[in-house]
Amino acid sequence: MQQYICIHGHFYQPPRENPWLELVELQDSAYPNHDWNERITGECYAPNAVARILGGDGRIVRLVNNYSRISFNFGPTLLAWMQDKAPDVYRRILDADLESRERFSGHGSAIAQVYNHVIMPLADRIDKVTQVVWGICDFRHRFGRDPEGMWLAETATDLETLDVLAEHGIRFTVLAQNQAARARPQDSAEWRDVTGSRIDPCRAYLQKLPSGRSIVLFFYDGPVSRAVAFEKLLAKGEALAGRLLSAFHANGEGAQLVHIATDGESYGHHHPHGDMALAYALDHIENVGDVRLTNYGEFLERHPPQWEVEIFENSSWSCVHGVERWRSNCGCNSGRKEWQQNWRDPLRSALNGLRDAVRPHYVEHAGTLVRNPWTARNDYIEVLLDRRPEIQERFFEKHGRKTLVAEEQVKLLKLLEQQRHALLMYTSCGWFFDEISGIETVQILMYAGRVLQLGKELFDANLEEPFLQHLAKAPSNLPDAHATGKEVFDQHVKPAEVGWKNMAAHYAVSSLFEPHEESARLFCYRVNRRDGQFHESGKVRLAVGHATVESEITRETADFAFAALHLGDHNVNAGVIPYPGDESYQTWTNELSAAFGRVDTPQILRLMDRYFGESSHSVGSLFRDLQRQVLKQLLRAGLADTADMYHKVFEQNQPLMRFLRHLSAPLPLPMQAAAEVLFNTDLRWALKDDDPDLEQIRSLVRDARKWGVRLDTNGLSYRFTRMLDRAAIRWKEQPEQIELLLILSAGVDLSRELPFESNLWTPQNVFFDLAETTFLARADAARDGDEAAGRWLDAFLALGEKLGVNVEPLKKKWQI
Repeated sequence: MQQYICIHGHFYQPPRENPWLELVELQDSAYPNHDWNERITGECYAPNAVARILGGDGRIVRLVNNYSRISFNFGPTLLAWMQDKAPDVYRRILDADLESRERFSGHGSAIAQVYNHVIMPLADRIDKVTQVVWGICDFRHRFGRDPEGMWLAETATDLETLDVLAEHGIRFTVLAQNQAARARPQDSAEWRDVTGSRIDPCRAYLQKLPSGRSIVLFFYDGPVSRAVAFEKLLAKGEALAGRLLSAFHANGEGAQLVHIATDGESYGHHHPHGDMALAYALDHIENVGDVRLTNYGEFLERHPPQWEVEIFENSSWSCVHGVERWRSNCGCNSGRKEWQQNWRDPLRSALNGLRDAVRPHYVEHAGTLVRNPWTARNDYIEVLLDRRPEIQERFFEKHGRKTLVAEEQVKLLKLLEQQRHALLMYTSCGWFFDEISGIETVQILMYAGRVLQLGKELFDANLEEPFLQHLAKAPSNLPDAHATGKEVFDQHVKPAEVGWKNMAAHYAVSSLFEPHEESARLFCYRVNRRDGQFHESGKVRLAVGHATVESEITRETADFAFAALHLGDHNVNAGVIPYPGDESYQTWTNELSAAFGRVDTPQILRLMDRYFGESSHSVGSLFRDLQRQVLKQLLRAGLADTADMYHKVFEQNQPLMRFLRHLSAPLPLPMQAAAEVLFNTDLRWALKDDDPDLEQIRSLVRDARKWGVRLDTNGLSYRFTRMLDRAAIRWKEQPEQIELLLILSAGVDLSRELPFESNLWTPQNVFFDLAETTFLARADAARDGDEAAGRWLDAFLALGEKLGVNVEPLKKKWQI
């Protein structure tokens, strides 16, 4: 009997990009991280790429890439973010697939995913095809090969979905046991009822399709998968390995495949250190002689399906009612049982109505520019993956009915962008949770907002009114904040909409606080400054200029003139208008400059009113990230004064505070507040430095503990970890500099004394990297009598001990 084990991780985050800026903005709910992608990458995606294997003494023996030994899929939109924001992790994921091909008989462990996680049975065939085509092309672009399998969002499927997969060369997908209706050996005419999750998950099955095609289905082991996700099976790697090894049939015949499937975030985000439990389990299984780790492609090649299956249509892994969770108040929710989800149906109706209203316009307008609008849409993924002008030109040549002039290219790109956002607005997470104003639902409404904006620009069609009529029927669970989905849209989406004036206003206001290059990239726009003047006198600053803004997405351009006045603190007034021509521009530029030269602030304001009218903008016109940076800059002086005030309060009251402490009496709230503000502020400032005073940090923490101060442990832990990361990277860049090694070592020493946990992940990674390179060279030099090399080796091994690394093998290499 041949026994195989396969662990599949579905690694995915919903797309979080602002649809108008094409980047993920600051998300306060992810504090202390910038956003949830960054946070979950730090907790899960990165640790699984460099997972720790511990020895019996609890010290790190080696680092492994978990992805190379499991089956996995990553959402394409997540990988796109990761490629830009976490390139090292991204590279390790791609490397893992290459390594897995060597491990698993040429079959890579990565499989594709439908592009942006839509519930496929609820999509029509046109969208199903695009989701599959985009998922395959994205996979091929990143992994350099065609995918064998494809993950379906929530494993939701129907026969048409499976047929689209098979039509496009996908060999298999993975489903839940409850999705199987009946099965039989292929040489038998008698079907067996396997409803109620009774299908044997230890084999592959063939699903025949009405078109005459077929696809292989794997039904993951439900009980073991649920134990991983919800029953703390990842508390210990031994428990995970034991549970998997115990899932084989004692009297089974032929090859058996024990396989599980869970959200990949289980391994580190939902369950801290789940990456280490997974690494240990994989290592343990690999050392069991009669059991082999595999992936689906390798198993399928060795053991083609001998059984046939028929599925339940419109079924999924996370809704016992089929796919109702994504279109009705079926009872499935994420825990707020007192809330209702009657908003789900009107939300889907609103989006379906918008999609159906846009499509005829798309076909009509795109049909005048390209030979086949739907083929062009399917191939648009090539542009999404690489927006360089030459790629766009190649796309125009391939699909254009004729050579498209610039205006026609802009129109076609806007039409295709509208279609892209019409797909993104169906991302499943928008329905999964409990409240229509939740971050996930607002996100898909943002995509709908972009569809509406482009519809107005392209067709001048009244798309918004019927859309909002549907949303008005979607009741919120927070009526005091917003009664229906319409109010959610008005409060959260409409203010976020970006037009040309918004972008120009951001550029104008930001020019008061940071210098721009003559050609500056802002988000997905390129701003070319044609003319600009900057005046400053004390706290008052004036910026005037002329700039052209170009969208890198649609190639559309707009020409603007602007003036921005900063009177100090948060008092900013800016105006933006379409460029009025050289003569008018020169006239008001000269007048504004002359008024500033006289320090005639009232006249400057009058001139701005005259030339810009009601086009008035402020710090609030900045987009979120820069707005926060500017606000911090504006508040810095005031905060320093406030901190000094609290410092005086603290110093003046120390004798009384000591007396109260001696009596074990609580500090009055004003004194407690002063101490908390003082110590947290001083620690935050101390941890920002690239060359921090570690003794000052140690002293502040010691005194904070003495006075019983509540520290912002999350924020300070994040900052201290980043400080250690910077120190480790500086050392990696100059590894032979013992001073840099000692600075990092001192920081690690301090981390043990702090009242919050520090993440040593980056220093440990750097240590292992240098153990493979610089250590050997330093050891050779030490053996040749180089005393400095000997001191480096002593410090290096001492650092390894502090980092929890088993350094005995290194000592043996040095022959100590």
